[in-house]
Amino acid sequence: MPLREHERQDHDSGQDAAAERPAGIMAKLHSRRLLTLVTIAVTVVFSYIALSDIDFSEVWRALRSCDYWWLIPALIVFGLGNVARALRWRSLFAPGRRPPPGPTLDATMIGYFYNNIMPARAGEAARVVVLTRRSSAPLVETVGTIVVERLYDIVAILAIFFVAQPWLAHVSWFRAAAIAAIALALVIAGIAAVLVIYGDRPLRMLLRPLGRLSLFSGDRLEKTVVELAHGLSGLRNRQVAIEAFLWTIAAWMLTALCSYLVSVAFHLHLPFACGVLVAVAVGLSMILPSPPAAIGVFEGAAILALKAYGLPKSTILPFALVLHAVNFVPFVLIGLFLLHYNARHPRRSGSSPPAAAWHGARPAPPVAGSPRG
Repeated sequence: MPLREHERQDHDSGQDAAAERPAGIMAKLHSRRLLTLVTIAVTVVFSYIALSDIDFSEVWRALRSCDYWWLIPALIVFGLGNVARALRWRSLFAPGRRPPPGPTLDATMIGYFYNNIMPARAGEAARVVVLTRRSSAPLVETVGTIVVERLYDIVAILAIFFVAQPWLAHVSWFRAAAIAAIALALVIAGIAAVLVIYGDRPLRMLLRPLGRLSLFSGDRLEKTVVELAHGLSGLRNRQVAIEAFLWTIAAWMLTALCSYLVSVAFHLHLPFACGVLVAVAVGLSMILPSPPAAIGVFEGAAILALKAYGLPKSTILPFALVLHAVNFVPFVLIGLFLLHYNARHPRRSGSSPPAAAWHGARPAPPVAGSPRG
């Protein structure tokens, strides 16, 4: 009888698991449909902003009169900005565990390539795959750095916006940005405080339910906690945070300079602050779900920024189109080249992991400057 009882319990649990699978699949389908609907709505709204009340003859005239020689320094600055972003990503890894600069830049550019040709920021997954294949960076740790990276981008954009506010034209969305900045700063400060005070214990509590899955059996869950703790070094380690934040500021200021140089090419006679405002507006718009290459969203955000200077939309749209091309074409060309290069030069097998890599189940070591709980 006890044996039959166990068999019945196993059968019932199997039926419950089978019943849960369709529910999980349906939930994923509903989430994807909702994301698709939101993406379409965002694209339609920003495209309407970009294309309504446009005199296309004026657009064509502006494109013909553009001094395209100014795009050469704009592209150089754009390239430097992406190098800064790659170095920022590398700086978010814990000291002693950082991947080499070359593979990091390689993965960054391939990630941006996929972000420009596929929806839902598919490039984030692509650069995780590339970096973990071409270096010894652990997967979970790499994912953690990307999550922190997104937070740094938003904080840096809003910080630049508020510091430059006295030199910027008035925009109607300043108050909304201020509220978002304060809320985000409080959330990040709270997360950082918890990680500094309690170490990796909150991560263990959050990830404990994963221990029921076979994928995280044995010491795999412990390894995941250790890697994620290292991946969140940008929230735990003061040295990492300062270095990464400075690289982030540098990257966004180079983006602003690129936008300003494109405005010079169109003889808009605007101050450098216009480039800052465009970088802020486009950067904030990228938080929203958008189609591949953010078509329509990019142009709408740039128009919302430069309308503050009293320019007609028919003058701003050609600027936005060319600036978008500067932000799109290099990623496609370099991304295709790197995909071809990586296919022909796969990473050599047998390379050893870094000295600080995982060696058996053990708790995460304390991060410098962060007491363990």
